[in-house]
Amino acid sequence: MSEPTTSDPTGETRTRGEGEPENQKWLSGIVSVIGLLIAISPAIYESAASMAWNNVLIGAAIFLLAGYNYYRLTNGYSTSTGVMSLVALLALWTIATPFAFEGQFAMEGLDVAAQGLVWSNVIGGIIMAVLAAYVAYAARTAVRTGTTAGTS
Repeated sequence: MSEPTTSDPTGETRTRGEGEPENQKWLSGIVSVIGLLIAISPAIYESAASMAWNNVLIGAAIFLLAGYNYYRLTNGYSTSTGVMSLVALLALWTIATPFAFEGQFAMEGLDVAAQGLVWSNVIGGIIMAVLAAYVAYAARTAVRTGTTAGTS
């Protein structure tokens, strides 16, 4: 017998006792925290104004979107594949940002502080992109079982 299902005011149906694997919840949380670190990195490292604003906006967006997915998983809803796919794309942009802004395609001429910001973007972006893509892929391929609300 499957677990009872509930339907909330948003119209989404969820099954108690079933849901996404626990690792998807924690991976979403890790991505959210790394997004927060990207958002505050301009306060730690010296950076150009354009790159600082980009880090704040993109980092905050990643923090909020991955945090939203963590919230969904914590409350028994399924992973939002679209949200995590968007997070993966934003993470890829985070990797490209240091090389795209102001025509800088190499780290030549950057001082040590700016290099720290570049490497935090690249490494953080790689980690976020891989984790977010994994969560989106795992959620997409998961097979759901159980009955829907109102059926027996």
